Amino acid sequence: MNALGYATFAAGITLAPVDAGGAEPSREMALADERAVIRIADAIDRAVDAQDWKLTRSYFADRVTADFSSLSGQPAANIASDDLIGTWAANLRGSKTSLHLRTNHQVTIDSDAATVSSNGYAWNRMEGYGDPLWEVWGTYEHHLTRSADGWKVDGFTFRMTHERGNPWVKTTPGQ
Repeated sequence: MNALGYATFAAGITLAPVDAGGAEPSREMALADERAVIRIADAIDRAVDAQDWKLTRSYFADRVTADFSSLSGQPAANIASDDLIGTWAANLRGSKTSLHLRTNHQVTIDSDAATVSSNGYAWNRMEGYGDPLWEVWGTYEHHLTRSADGWKVDGFTFRMTHERGNPWVKTTPGQ
């Protein structure tokens, strides 16, 4: 075998999948899944801030276990995703704007289930009664399940660590 033959052979060995039998997911598939679930968590923020409720809803399974107890005082509940999105749409509309940011994503994938944990910051802004800004910091946890339609959020938790600003902006729906 000449030098080119050895180089071609070595490259083929290096690029070959570790488990050609399919028992373990490939590293590329694991990275693609990780990127997909992070993309969904981030895309929910963009869709909410754009008040695009149809797009927001598309990222969720039919039911979601939602836990905003640290923010609202209400216990976690398993509800129809349409109800969750409807609540957001009723509050964040028209004259009320929002900005949601997240960072430091940590992903755990176990077969067809995934969890994305991240740090988050959000603000709501609305004129009408004093300071027009309310801000909140905390951690998010999205639980997703893989379906025939791709990854869908079926669990959503926000744990507030700090808030400041006008509580009227937080609790008053936009007009």
